[in-house]
Amino acid sequence: MVKRVHLTDPSKSCSSKGNDLRTHFKNTYEIGRAIRGMMVKKAEQYLKEVLEHKKCIPFTRYNHSMGRTSQALQFGLTKGRWPEKSVKIVLNILKNAIANAESKKLAVDKLAIKRVVVNQATKGRRRTYRAHGRINAYLASNCHVEIFLEEVKQKVKKEKKEDEIIKKPRNTKLIIRKALAKAYHNKKFVAASNKKN
Repeated sequence: MVKRVHLTDPSKSCSSKGNDLRTHFKNTYEIGRAIRGMMVKKAEQYLKEVLEHKKCIPFTRYNHSMGRTSQALQFGLTKGRWPEKSVKIVLNILKNAIANAESKKLAVDKLAIKRVVVNQATKGRRRTYRAHGRINAYLASNCHVEIFLEEVKQKVKKEKKEDEIIKKPRNTKLIIRKALAKAYHNKKFVAASNKKN
């Protein structure tokens, strides 16, 4: 069952979708996870750098028996890859989403990737011929991809009214301790006990 995404403001958002794409589901899932939350222009630049092997896609979930690369260290991980076919497909869907945003007259510079949904599609089933007359299954793990973009609102700080300002309760122990520390530092302290040596 596909979970529907509820965007906060439909007039300030758009999406783009691709069904039954001939690319690996696991690679595409990791790409979607990597670009989620990025600004559109930054995500586009990042995917182009992945194609040039300047940056990698960090693999967090589907990373069994995978090689390590130092490029994944910037994400706090060790495993990463450069899945070119999946990157090209996601990049095309992202460009389509940007075109949809422009047709809706949204500000492209303020667009962020709200969500990337990657679901498994029906597997392509073919056959390959092996030695000694054997036949093996030759499956393709296709996927559906949907990218949701949303215009980011500028955060404005709310002004505090004088009535709303609540004074924090004073910690008397802390105040006494600080005053004593200051007195000891300045050598202006009085002996508390009356005992004579």
